[in-house]
Amino acid sequence: MKDEGVVKVALVSCGSEYAGVHGELESVAESVNAKLVYPEIDVASLDNMGKDFGIEAASPDLRLMMARAKAVVEGIADVDGVFITSCFRCAEAAIVRNEVRRYIHRYSDIPVISYSFTERTTAATLMTRMEALTTIARRRHLLARENQSGLTAGIDSGSTTTKAVIMKDDEIIGSGWVPTIKVIESATEAFDQALEEAGVKREDIQAMGTTGYGRFLVGEHFNAQLIQEEITVNSKGAVYLADKQKGSATVIDIGGMDNKAISVEDGIPGMFTMGGICAGASGRFLDMTAKRLGVDITELGALAVKGMQQNVSMNSYCIVFGIQSLVNSLAKGASPEDVAAAACYSVVEQIFEQQLQEVDVKEPLILVGGSSLIEGVPKALGDLLKVEVLVPPNSHLIGAVGSALLASGYVED
Repeated sequence: MKDEGVVKVALVSCGSEYAGVHGELESVAESVNAKLVYPEIDVASLDNMGKDFGIEAASPDLRLMMARAKAVVEGIADVDGVFITSCFRCAEAAIVRNEVRRYIHRYSDIPVISYSFTERTTAATLMTRMEALTTIARRRHLLARENQSGLTAGIDSGSTTTKAVIMKDDEIIGSGWVPTIKVIESATEAFDQALEEAGVKREDIQAMGTTGYGRFLVGEHFNAQLIQEEITVNSKGAVYLADKQKGSATVIDIGGMDNKAISVEDGIPGMFTMGGICAGASGRFLDMTAKRLGVDITELGALAVKGMQQNVSMNSYCIVFGIQSLVNSLAKGASPEDVAAAACYSVVEQIFEQQLQEVDVKEPLILVGGSSLIEGVPKALGDLLKVEVLVPPNSHLIGAVGSALLASGYVED
């Protein structure tokens, strides 16, 4: 399956050139064979630009940001994707960034990612985001695939765990799940577990896909046909397992070290955002909570559903302060159940206040990733958003399943 050429990405930004981030954006675009485009605008229109967005921005740079977004929607700029970014310190920029994202998504079908940068943002930090944006532009036909065919394998080399599946004609016939220690060795162990359960040999596999933090290393080692970032792969695996590939859906993926919120339409991501600045909104915080309570991570959810989070004050923005809040609460006599419930609520509250402000949330709301198996997490998310949260079967295997599903496109080729 041959990818297309250079992907044109409109950079709709404010302040990136002043913060020293611009060179990092150019670098990461070049690394994924993309070209940043700066939409031309009518300077005379800047003073009245806020009327189209319902915002009267004080900053001329933010008005320029809105003008470039309008140029994209009106087709003045011929682009394949849009990267919206502004400094995380500017409150006005956060409001404009959100409205610009909504505007582009409402009036076009161009994929969009929104991101707030710091002075320390690097090309490596931006890689997964830019790669996902270009993947959607290049592989839309592959991402539209709804069924798995043939005998394929998928490996998700995550930050804390490595998962593998073997699929045959829309059925998972083998799976493996091990801690990520040494990337290749962990991938091999998980893959061998899946092969043994499936009762097949490596040479029987017709195609393989890899994803996750170790996707490049693992993909090269196994000579995988598909090596793809986890935003598109995980969202595809999520809607596939949830049987929600038609229409709108929102996928929330809480991983071991980061989280993702993805708006999906007919199985293809449209808007997405990715956390990771603080592990307080990830499985790592829940793992630390379980250890502090003296229970296995698999037991934390059962504790949480019996507790009341409002009985415990928990810091939602920092894993260090969150654990400090947890320790202080226990010292004051809080029950383990209430602390477990507060920890789960803290994770989903941070996702709500950061990631879910960057995408349009539409039901069904599909929760996936290893943390989705902790019963207190979907309960807390449902209580916070007042919606039913769908946790599909094998929700922790979405990356491996998405890889195996998409890799089957190479079998037919």
